[in-house]
Order: sequence, then structure tokens, then C-alpha cells
Amino acid sequence: MTAPVTSNPEPVTVVIAGEPVAKARPRVTRRSVTYTPAHTRKYEAHAQLAAQLAMGDRSPIEVPVRLELVVELPIPDSWSGRRRALAITGDLLPTSRPDVDNYIKAGLDSLNEIVVRDDSQIVEITARKRFSIAPKLVMTVFPLGAACSNRGAPNRTPSGGPKLQHEVTP
Repeated sequence: MTAPVTSNPEPVTVVIAGEPVAKARPRVTRRSVTYTPAHTRKYEAHAQLAAQLAMGDRSPIEVPVRLELVVELPIPDSWSGRRRALAITGDLLPTSRPDVDNYIKAGLDSLNEIVVRDDSQIVEITARKRFSIAPKLVMTVFPLGAACSNRGAPNRTPSGGPKLQHEVTP
């Protein structure tokens, strides 16, 4: 059996410049209104723009993918020169909050429908946090030579969600 042909065989690298922001939990007001905090919404918009720039005029990837994510955090100004040097060389790692999974969530949200058709196509993730002089979040998406298990599944829209009664198909 041959591997499916993909329109995007090359890896896509999305670089979100600036200090990475982890996905915050939704908040609920006293009147039971749920909302995403403003700093998270702002970062997600910035990340989506970075994803659009990385993709250019290409369409979203349609095959399963592997994601490599690197969170490069700023080194605190209060640290001594020795401690800063350890952080730069990777001999001192960021073990404080926020957790790496919250950075993953923020990154995945920016890829959805821009780099990959749906984030359910991400079947493998490698993520790490480290310190850097230039803070940023770097995501590299590698298309895999495999087909989606739900390819051709009935009653699915191009976004992968269930088809609604009022949707019109061309």
C-alpha cells in the first residue's frame, strides 16, 4: 500500500515571537457568564496571525501530523550572571508554573483550521520548556505518511464537525 499524497509534504514552522502565554482557564462571572481572559485571547490572536504568515497561500494540512513545540521563556532579570549562564546553556530548566501542557493548548488553538484542518490530526507531540534570551514559542508541524482514520466518514463537514441540518453543500 502506498502512502497518501499530501498537498503539504513539507514541515511547517510557526514562530510566535515574544513571551509565551499559557492557555488560561475560562473564568465565570457572578452571573454565570463564561469567558476567556483577555491576555489569553490577545495571545491566541497573535498566534493565529503567526500561523497564517507561516502557511502563506497554502491550504491546511489534511493528513495526520507530528508536532514539536519548544517554549522559550525569558530569563528573570534578578538572576545572577552565573545563574543566567546556566539557564542559557540548558543546565538550568524552568520547572515553575505554568505547566507545559497549558502552552501546548495555546499553541494547538492557533494551528487549528490554519496549519492543520483540525487539531485531532495531531497524533504525536514533543514539547519542552527552556530559557532563552529571545523568548518565543516555536511549533514545527511534520506531515506523516499516513491516512486519517475518519477520512471519508459520512456526515462530516470540512472542519471535521458533525454536519448540521441547515448547512448547504455545494
